[in-house]
Amino acid sequence: MSERMLRLVVVGEALVDIVHRADGSVEEAPGGSPANTALTLGRLGRRPTLITRLAGDDRGGRVRRWLEESQVEVVAVASPRTSTAAAHLDASGAATYDFDLEWDLGADAARLGELAGAADVVHVGSVAAVLEPGAGHVAALVRSVRGRAIVTFDPNIRPSLVDDPDRVRKRVAALVELADVVKASDEDLRWLHPGRDLVEVARDWVRRGPRLVVVTLGADGAIGVTADGEVAVPAVVSEVVDTVGAGDTFMGVLIDSIAGSDELQMWLRTEGRGIRSSDIETLLHRSAQAAAITVSRPGADPPRRAELAAPPLPAATG
Repeated sequence: MSERMLRLVVVGEALVDIVHRADGSVEEAPGGSPANTALTLGRLGRRPTLITRLAGDDRGGRVRRWLEESQVEVVAVASPRTSTAAAHLDASGAATYDFDLEWDLGADAARLGELAGAADVVHVGSVAAVLEPGAGHVAALVRSVRGRAIVTFDPNIRPSLVDDPDRVRKRVAALVELADVVKASDEDLRWLHPGRDLVEVARDWVRRGPRLVVVTLGADGAIGVTADGEVAVPAVVSEVVDTVGAGDTFMGVLIDSIAGSDELQMWLRTEGRGIRSSDIETLLHRSAQAAAITVSRPGADPPRRAELAAPPLPAATG
């Protein structure tokens, strides 16, 4: 399968981040979790399609150019205005967000579902997976491609947008069961399953559907859970400028690695087929290396393939 260029479709929000830095400066930059994931795939040469929602305003034009410059095909439903996220960075570079965002595929939902139906890999996540009315469109799209495309999912929970936690948890649970690969941060899992052990949650998710669940742990690395067991990798040492886009970069490289491996694709598509722990370790380490590059520079600025092919930084210890 990897001898031809796989068709990758990402579904979800694209917006403008209004970044408030700890020194008091404010700047605007294109972003949105699914858009960042598509950008990562584009920079790695995958030429993905992003199904999203954008206005024809100056901000929308900036977002579109940013994506297209990295070889992302943008298929956008028209919106009255381009959504924004106010990102507030603390002294360590960690970000919290306040959103002005609408998500609705409207009358275009069926047509866009057909577009996704031609894909080899479909990625969904973040706000688009849980914010109504568009969340229902995303769930229907995933159900329609299930079994034909490899489905990846990143819940990337934004608590400031949640008005009904029980409904959001049900939305996430349904998508987890439909996905082949799920990536979630430790913060996501603590919000979704308060008080539970993170690895046990990941094991439970694997029993419900996905072949692989990855839990990212920030400076503590990442854990990959499959039916065959768990694989842990340390974080990669990097001087952190900010964490904007780090998890999305990790997700994009995870998808890129799957797209480049016949062995991983066959494993994900074949019930009862096993996978070597060394393959999962390589997958996770490559994604961690990419995330370390992203956090070393401001904003969502994922690496290109030549950067990722460079020798990795030493693994964190202690």
